[in-house]
Amino acid sequence: MTSDSLKYPYADTYFVYADSGPAEGATYVLLHGIGMGRVTFEGVAETLRPYGRVIAMDLPGFGDSPRSLAADTITENADLIGQFIADLDCGPVVLAGHSMGTQIAAEIAVARPELLEALVLIAPTINRHERSFARQALRMVQDLAGESPKVLLIGVFEYLKTTPFWFVGRLRRMLAQAIEYLCPLITTPTLVMSGECDFVAPQRWTAEIAAAVPGAELREIPGRRHDAIIKSAEPAASMMLEFVEQLQDPAPQ
Repeated sequence: MTSDSLKYPYADTYFVYADSGPAEGATYVLLHGIGMGRVTFEGVAETLRPYGRVIAMDLPGFGDSPRSLAADTITENADLIGQFIADLDCGPVVLAGHSMGTQIAAEIAVARPELLEALVLIAPTINRHERSFARQALRMVQDLAGESPKVLLIGVFEYLKTTPFWFVGRLRRMLAQAIEYLCPLITTPTLVMSGECDFVAPQRWTAEIAAAVPGAELREIPGRRHDAIIKSAEPAASMMLEFVEQLQDPAPQ
């Protein structure tokens, strides 16, 4: 199966997604963070593709997907993506979110756990110890300072597709959701990952998230910041594959 730039209709519009890889094996659904698009997961998708079906989307208002007030809040995005996953009719999926995508993924995990085989939260937001617009803006700037040219170029290109109005609106929606209240309600096997040098989702915060999700596993990505999966797919992609493999073929007791 190899398809790109497909459209999923909803309300009076659509969002764009890519669907590739074999039908056999796990199905991975990848949700990007604020200001970005499915390109965030390009390297991860390439690594996952030999092991199963990979679906990466441009959430409403990002990448090549039009803006729509029908998917305005985090919960509305979760409802939309949950219905999309159900319409795939491929059985439970591995749902992976990065940054803002973790907030949407967590909502889906609580509202529709039957859709998920596993949950992966990469650099979960928003740190409850710094839940303000000014503090989050500062952390984003700090995180980008000194980043690799690849991360900066992809970031600039993707941010130009999103108007400042839409970006600010999405950040306000992110601030309005408290992921820590959802975590204890998650019953799906969960992997929490974060970059060692992440300013936006620091180690203290991601450890708190992992501790709040029953039975969650916490992994650190050495030497990486908030956009660790953009700089290169590894080791995040391998960590994800190892986690899913352990679930599918657990070690004998």
